[in-house]
Amino acid sequence: MNFAVLVFPGSNCDIDMYKAIEDTIGQPVDYVWHTDGDLSKYDCILVPGGFSYGDYLRCGAIAQFTNVMKAVVKAAEEGKYILGICNGFQVLTEARLLPGALLRNNGMKFRCHQTLLRVENNNTAFTRDYAEGELIEIPIAHGEGNYYCDEATLKELQENNQIVFRYEAGNNPNGSLDDIAGISNKAGNVVGMMPHPERAVHEILGSADGKKMFTSILSAWREKHDAAAIR
Repeated sequence: MNFAVLVFPGSNCDIDMYKAIEDTIGQPVDYVWHTDGDLSKYDCILVPGGFSYGDYLRCGAIAQFTNVMKAVVKAAEEGKYILGICNGFQVLTEARLLPGALLRNNGMKFRCHQTLLRVENNNTAFTRDYAEGELIEIPIAHGEGNYYCDEATLKELQENNQIVFRYEAGNNPNGSLDDIAGISNKAGNVVGMMPHPERAVHEILGSADGKKMFTSILSAWREKHDAAAIR
């Protein structure tokens, strides 16, 4: 299985993401620069955290216009796995691959600490190795992680089981609507989340709860390709 880690000017979690793939599932992984418009060789595209283009306009707003994001949209339409973390989540909402928007934290401060999440949907390619309702400890590091959408969109997310992660009751660090920490598209092949699972793959880092995100992707891909081979 081939992984791509996108790199924009201002990305700063790309190395963490690359190392997480190497350390958890040992699959081929490449850095892909924002000017590259061909992602055809990759099965999963990872959009890392950081400050793409310095967040000078709005988080993720400039990154959406790059060549590589046009290729990401195409890859998503083809059913490939797309995971955006922190700034990557913001980029995916700006590119309209996921609904809603990320606003300034309600306390107007950058928050950086471990956070308790609840797995709401373990039927995605990214969460299948978790149990539904499982509590996991994943770090956050963001100033604009306050998820917001209108009432109609929230109802749709709830009804379609597109809310993948919630902050556990009483642990919402940014004021996100309905305690939302991560969502998927309707097809379930695109997921965005504010917390950083790539920073939680070793106990020495404080938690290894993020490891199952990456083992889930690999097992989902293998199952999909085994089924295709049988047909």
